[in-house]
Formats: sequence, structure tokens, C-alpha cells
Amino acid sequence: MGKKVEQKTKEQKAKAAMAGGAKKGKKKWSKGKVREKAANMVLFDQPTWDRLKQEVPKMKLVTPSTIVERFKINGGLARSAIKELVNEKLIKGVSVHSKQGIYTRPTTAEAAE
Repeated sequence: MGKKVEQKTKEQKAKAAMAGGAKKGKKKWSKGKVREKAANMVLFDQPTWDRLKQEVPKMKLVTPSTIVERFKINGGLARSAIKELVNEKLIKGVSVHSKQGIYTRPTTAEAAE
């Protein structure tokens, strides 16, 4: 006849179940990528305002996003600065939309007027 297979005791079975064998265990969720918080200014200081009035009229493309990147200021502050520069006729609107306005420097013919 065939060989007799040894039966495991209850303790051995419980130990094998606790060990998990090939299974590693429950999969952990990743925490996701954490972006660094930008410490942008919420109010203008005089040197930044002066620099903005010097540099922005020379930029070919002026949007709130470009101003935020270059001067490290808040988005709302960038929008209000753009309004101020438009009122002073230092820049002009190309496509003004409630979400994202696009502005540019005035051409030399317009600046002469």
C-alpha cells in the first residue's frame, strides 16, 4: 500500500497560517506625492513693486501665471498688479477673460500716442 501521510497538529496548522507563507501581508496605500508649499508674498514691498513696473512692460507675454512665477507673489496680487499696469497703459490686453487674461507690451506706435 501507499505511504501514510503525517497529519499536522492544530498548533502546527495555526502556526503555518500565522506565518503567511508566500503572502506578504496587506498592501499599504501610498501617501501620494507631496508638493512643496509655495511661500509667495501676499503684499507688495517697495523693491518688488518697482521691479515689477520695470520688467513687466518689457515682457512679450504677460499673464497672472507668469508674474506669479517670476516675482513669487500671490495670484490675486498678480491680477491686481496687471489691472494697475493696464490703467497706466504700460501693458495692453490681448484676450481678457475672467479666468486667465493674456496681455502684452504695447507696440511702439501705441506708446507714442
